[in-house]
Amino acid sequence: HKQEAMCVLYAFCREVDDVADNEDQSSEEKRIELKRWREDLQRAYRDEVPELPIIKELQPVIKEFDLPSKHLEALIDGMEMDLTKTRYDSWEDLAGYCYHVASVVGILSVKVFGYQHPSSDDYGYHLGQALQLTNILRDVRVDALKGRIYLPQDLLREHGVSDDDILNHRFTPAFKEVAKAVAQKARSHYKSASHYVYPDERKLLVASEMMAGVYWRILLKIERSGYQVLRPKLTKLSKPHKLGLVARSAIRFWLNVNSSDYGPR
Repeated sequence: HKQEAMCVLYAFCREVDDVADNEDQSSEEKRIELKRWREDLQRAYRDEVPELPIIKELQPVIKEFDLPSKHLEALIDGMEMDLTKTRYDSWEDLAGYCYHVASVVGILSVKVFGYQHPSSDDYGYHLGQALQLTNILRDVRVDALKGRIYLPQDLLREHGVSDDDILNHRFTPAFKEVAKAVAQKARSHYKSASHYVYPDERKLLVASEMMAGVYWRILLKIERSGYQVLRPKLTKLSKPHKLGLVARSAIRFWLNVNSSDYGPR
């Protein structure tokens, strides 16, 4: 039952993201489309009949799991940010973006999982930040090809790295220091997330903990490569490696191991 609810929530996130990524539409057309999604979401919360199929499916999930409208609307806000913003000035600025596109998904997901501890929002927030920062670090080259730089501008200035260096994929000792700082920031969020998992409810978080384990190992692989994220080859895990991690998570789940399979120990 929870799996079906998560599939609907994920489909909503995916379709909203697809609106922002649609290369066949102008920014203004995308903005109009996202406004349509926002209005239909508000319709669902007013107990009216939504127009969009996925929001019709989402409406009973919203009610059953008491999903706050502010989080779902924050996700749409995040997609709108991508229509206009291609740079982020500071860590605080970037954290706001990560909140809108990732942390809110984490917060909503743990509600569906049934994690009722008072710190559930903290767990979702930090895990979302950790996963998104891992994505940002892995995708520096991919984003640069689209003219986007998610690395904080003040961090780049601190190390003497220019936008032009990033856009032209220049790997330098200075860039390596920037990438290392982003990895350290991600590590701190993984560590914080693990502190908000409590023994009596750990089993409810098996899905998110499994995902965190996968992304954690992507981060480790980036670190072991010397932060070579500007090369064409994207850092990823092989399918056997992922399956091994799934098996590892399952064993830990069955043995009721009381620790997260990620983050600095």
